[in-house]
Parts: sequence; structure tokens; C-alpha cells
Amino acid sequence: MKKVLVANRGEIACRVIRTLKKLGITSVAVYSDADRDALHVKMADESYHLGGSASADSYLRQDKIIEICIKNEVDGVHPGYGFLSENSGFALKLQDHNIKLIGPSAYSMDIMGDKLSAKDAVKDFGIPMVPGTDYSITDIPKAKIIADEIGYPVLVKASAGGGGKGMKLVTHPDEFEDQMQLAISEATSSFGNGAVFIEKFVTCPRHIEIQILADSYGNTVYLFERECSIQRRHQKVIEEAPSAILTPELRKAMGEAAVKVAIAAKYEGAGTVEFLMDDKLNFYFLEMNTRLQVEHPVTEMITGLDLVEQQIKVARGEKLSFTQDDLKIDGHAIELRVYAEDPYDNFVPSINTLFKYRMPKGDGIRVDNGYEEGAQVPIYYDPMLAKLTVHGPTRKAAIEKMIQAIQHYEIEGIASTLDFGAFVMKHPDFVSGQFDTNFVKKNWHPEGIKAMTANDALLGAWLSKHLLAESDSKVQTFVY
Repeated sequence: MKKVLVANRGEIACRVIRTLKKLGITSVAVYSDADRDALHVKMADESYHLGGSASADSYLRQDKIIEICIKNEVDGVHPGYGFLSENSGFALKLQDHNIKLIGPSAYSMDIMGDKLSAKDAVKDFGIPMVPGTDYSITDIPKAKIIADEIGYPVLVKASAGGGGKGMKLVTHPDEFEDQMQLAISEATSSFGNGAVFIEKFVTCPRHIEIQILADSYGNTVYLFERECSIQRRHQKVIEEAPSAILTPELRKAMGEAAVKVAIAAKYEGAGTVEFLMDDKLNFYFLEMNTRLQVEHPVTEMITGLDLVEQQIKVARGEKLSFTQDDLKIDGHAIELRVYAEDPYDNFVPSINTLFKYRMPKGDGIRVDNGYEEGAQVPIYYDPMLAKLTVHGPTRKAAIEKMIQAIQHYEIEGIASTLDFGAFVMKHPDFVSGQFDTNFVKKNWHPEGIKAMTANDALLGAWLSKHLLAESDSKVQTFVY
């Protein structure tokens, strides 16, 4: 594999290009009108224009991307995440032109891209499932009977897609019909597929996922877990590895379950198996993401592996160079997604020019970034600027380092999630590890937060009590 096109933009395109340069592989960027002067375009060895600013006119244009690949003798495509990363049709088109997708097969994408087919694929492997239907249902009276049998609260969920779209929580039988109709309508408009199913709603759930790697020789390993319970609008904002609540025995059980899911999907490459965990530490299979995850840096920091490099090696037909027994957890890592969003205004996107943009540096601090000072944040795409990730010898040390890194991250011109990140790091529930996916809804109340942050002395006193000073031992420096 000599030349790879990165079919993406922003921080993930920059991050993939860095690994391509490390491996001596020619990097090819593509860009829209809005991204003509973007950082990933400047970093790549070659760059080519796709089309207009909207995703449909640029990053989703399969025909144009393949045309660029053929014309410029590209032999591999890394899709990043989002856009075409889980599009099986695109994978098949690349295959038809003898271009290697750095990712799983179209078969694996199709099996795991639909929650119902995923459930069907893994049901014979003894993997715990959330109580509910394993088939789509449109008959509302019949569905209501099933919901009564499961017991409220229940979730009506779209079979396709994710990100909370086509998902409705029903707490009472009187609400069921309206909420199911809304879920079907939303699933149809968002994914072109109105299939829905019913699941028991797990109260106080934690969202814990397992990173897996698989080669084409039957070797599959798990790279431990990531805690992803700090979410807004069902989307992650802060992730960490390892989880504060998993025992070695539970970690092993979840890891082995994730490997079984990968085997069921005949999976190759890097993938993530997501689980829900209840307050009694029972875990249930949720879905599999057949791509690199946004939060992959925390796994890289605790394992010392470059997951993009591993993806490329698998795509080149290489065997994994390590076994499960070779993998160990080194310290603790935490990631904050730095979004151009206003957390004081329901996390709405903040679109403007980055008048000041200075990133923190230092031992154990990594920034996967996609912007430069003076750049315009476009309205057309996901508003993520960067991923701020820190590593420390312990969870307490990692929390302290994240607070310090946030303090040295300077952004002017737009609102960002930095304040939110600092709030989470200082919150007793997060520090104690006793939180779930309801953390934001329960704790983030902007009017009260502003008053709290105005009195930083109280927060400082609390921190000094709970985050005891630890030795400032040297940890890895990550240059990104």
C-alpha cells in the first residue's frame, strides 16, 4: 500500500495523515469548498477538490472520491469516522476497482450496521442481551402488549442508525402509541428505514465499550474498555480508559464477549463493541461500530498502540504482531471532545472565526486537532475542533492533568466545551466514579454552573481535599 486517500476532514483526517507519514505512505486529502484552506489539506502530500460545501456535494460523493483514486493511482482509502465510514455500498465499489478500504468488509458492515441483524448474528454466542424484541415491529397494538410484558420504562429504537435518532423513551402505557409513531417517523426520515424494535430501558445505565482488533488469519484481541457515560443528546463528550468500576474479572468477561461479537460478524480490522451496564454491574450487548471511534486515543495511550497503524497493517494482509497475553493496561487516560458548541445554551453549535487558538502542550498531553488560529469553523459539518486527551499513572493524576490542560487551552471567537470539561473533572460524582449516562441531565444546569464557576475558591478547596497531590512522575509525551 503506497498511496492512501483519507475520505474525511478535520481532526480525524489530520490524525490519519500523521500515521501515513510515519509509515512512509503517500497521503491524499480531499476537500470541499468550505475546507479549501483546511489544516488536513495543508498536511497531505496531495489534495483534490470534491465539490460544494455541503456533505452531499463533497464528502459523501462516492463517485468523485473513486474517480480521484483511479486518476491518481490510489490503492487504499481510510474513511475515518462518519461520512462513508460504515457505508457497505462504498466498500463494494472500492473493491470493484481493486482499491482497499482500510476497514472491515461490506458483509461485516451490513451485519452490524443494523441493530436487529446484529442481535441475530450474536444470539448463539451466549452474549447477554437487553430484554426486548429481536425483530422489527410496526403493529402498534401488538407492540404495546409486548411493552406491557417487558415492563415500563421501555425504549422504542430504530433498527438502523444511531446517535439517539429514532429512539423514544416510554415511561407509561398511555404514551406508547404516540412515541412509537414518532420513532418510526424519525427513523424513516433519518435513515430511510422505519424499522423499530422494543427494549427494556436500563435505568442508571453506564455506556462501556470494548475496542477489538482482528486480522484475516483468525486472530482477534480486545484492547480493554472505554468508559463513555458522559454524554449530551445521547452522544459522548468525555471518555476514559480504563473504567473506574470494572474488576479484572468483569473486564475479561466483557472483552471475551466482544471478541465473540467480532467473530460472529467475521470482522477484520479495528472495531468497537458497545455495552450497557446496569447498577448491579450486569452488562448487555448494545451494538458494534464497524470503524475507528472518536475516542480511540484513550485506548492508544493505555496500550501504546497506534490503532490507525494497526488498521493499515491488517488491510495490507499482515498478522497481528501480539496476542491477548501481550496486552497490558498502562496508567489512565481521559479524553475531552473540544466542540465548537455553547454548553451554556444547550450545546448549540458556535460558528465563527477562531480569533485565538492555542493548544496545551506537555508530558502526557495529546491534542488531535483539525484547525488553526484564524480559521473559520464551518456550519456544514460536525462542530468538533479537536480531541484533548491526557495520560497519567493513576485516574486522579489524569484528572489533575486534564484540568491543567484545559486551563492552558486558549480559544477566543467561539464558545467551546472546555468549561464543561472542567466542570466534569471537578464534580464529586465524576471524581468518585459514581456516575451514569444521566450525568449531564442531572448535574449540568447552566444558570447554577455560572454561579459556581464564579466562586473558584470553593472548587479549589474541594479539589485539594479530594485530589491528593501525587508525584509528578514523568509520563509519555504524545506529539500530534
